[in-house]
Amino acid sequence: MIDRAGLAEFLRSRREALQPEDVGLRRGPRRRTNGLRREEVATLCHMSTDYYSRLERERGPQPSSQMLASIAQGLHLSLDERDHLFRLAGQNPPARGGASAHISPGLLRILDRLNDTPAEIVTELGETLRQTPMGVALTGDTTRYTGAARSSGYRWFTDPAARDLYAPEEHAFLTRMYASGLREIATLRGPDSRAAHLADLLLTQSEEFRRVWDDHEIGIRPHDVKHFIHPEVGALELTCQRLVDPDQSHSLLVYTAIPGSDSHDKLNLLSVIGTQALG
Repeated sequence: MIDRAGLAEFLRSRREALQPEDVGLRRGPRRRTNGLRREEVATLCHMSTDYYSRLERERGPQPSSQMLASIAQGLHLSLDERDHLFRLAGQNPPARGGASAHISPGLLRILDRLNDTPAEIVTELGETLRQTPMGVALTGDTTRYTGAARSSGYRWFTDPAARDLYAPEEHAFLTRMYASGLREIATLRGPDSRAAHLADLLLTQSEEFRRVWDDHEIGIRPHDVKHFIHPEVGALELTCQRLVDPDQSHSLLVYTAIPGSDSHDKLNLLSVIGTQALG
C-alpha cells in the first residue's frame, strides 16, 4: 500500500537536498529556491510538473514502476534510496546488479560535468543508459534502441550500419571482442540471464556470430584507443577511459583526443556541429 505522506516528504527532502550544479544545471544569479524547483525535477524525471507536484502534495495515482525508476534517476538517488522510494509507493524494488538500469549518483555527477566531452554510461551488455551531448554527436543517440537492439554487441552482428562508425581494420577485432565479452557475461550470470538470451538470439540470427562463438575465446578486452569514421568529420583516433561501478556493472566511457592532434581539432569541430544540431 502506498504511503502518500511518507512518499511526499521523502521526495521533498531529496529535491531540496539537490543543487542545480549537482545535476548539470546552471544556477541563476537571482535564485532563491532551496534545492531544485519542482519543474526542474519533473524535467529530469521526464514527466509533467503537474504529475510530480501532485506526488509531493500527497495526491494523484499510485506511480508505476517505470515512473518510480524515472524519479529515482532524476533525483540521483542511491540504490538504498531508490529501494526506499519504491517501498513508500507500495512497489517491490527492482533487482540490483547487472540487470539494473539505475545509474549510481556518483557516475551521474561525473557525467553531468562532461558536457564538452564525448561520454556515455553503458551496462555490461553495451546498452547505453545516458550520453553527453558530445557523445550523441560522436555516435548518434544510442539510447533510442529497444529490445535486444539496445546491446551494441547485438547490433554489431545484426545491423550492418552499426559498423559504419568504426574503421574497417578494427572490424575483425571487434567481432571477436563482442563474442568473447558476451560469453564471459553469460557464464557469469547463468543460463537464464539476459546475456545468455542474447547469445541464443545471435546464434539463430548471425552466421558470423556462430563462427566466432565456436572459437570459445575469452578475455579479449577493448583497445584503449578507438578508431572512428565519423560521417561529418572523418577519421578520429580517440582514447577511451573507463570508470566502472562494480555494484551495478555499469561503465562510464569518456573519449578524448591528444591535444594538438588532428583528432583534437576534429572533436572541436564536432562540438560546433553538435551545438548547431541541438539548436
